[in-house]
Amino acid sequence: MDQLDEIAERIHTGFEAHTKARDAALGHARTLTRHCAHTIRAVHREERANAETELAAAAQLAAHLRALHAEYPSVYYAGYTQDALKEYAEANIVFHLILDGGRLPTPEDLKVENDTYLKGLSEAVGELRRRCLDILRHGYSDEVERLLKHMDDIFNVLVTMDYPDAVTGGLRRLTDIARSIIERTRGDVTLSRRQQELQNTLGRLEKKLGKAGQED
Repeated sequence: MDQLDEIAERIHTGFEAHTKARDAALGHARTLTRHCAHTIRAVHREERANAETELAAAAQLAAHLRALHAEYPSVYYAGYTQDALKEYAEANIVFHLILDGGRLPTPEDLKVENDTYLKGLSEAVGELRRRCLDILRHGYSDEVERLLKHMDDIFNVLVTMDYPDAVTGGLRRLTDIARSIIERTRGDVTLSRRQQELQNTLGRLEKKLGKAGQED
């Protein structure tokens, strides 16, 4: 029993260090999520420089969280940590698909877990829809078709991940949401394209009638 105090002290020291690591991770996760949100906002505003700055800050915080893996795996795999890294994956995916010519970063590029990456990929579908709607406000364009194809490609991958939720972290529900988002977006794109075709037809008809009137 003489050693009990020493044992307790070592345990106290370990718990103190663990608690500090957890508190630091919570702070990093909150700040990382904020930088990711700012990245996506800058992407939608087509502010590439701002998006890159925010993404660089996010990358540093993601590195701090990954550093916990070896010593405090319970903190690294905690929900708040993985949720923040999911936002990091989503921000990178959205940036590259919209502003960087469609080059998709891999889980290895981002150094995130596979299930975390896939959840970020699934949530990127919503941001691609938002981008499509912003474009459609000004009329139909080929860029919308490009983004819609990315959305389809993402869904076609997600739907193949038919594994238990305990493995994928609840990916099935996010895949169902992505399907709904894509279906609505395809409807919006189809309607916009038909309206554009109708406007083009009416424009040609008006021009033809105007030309015929001048000849008369």
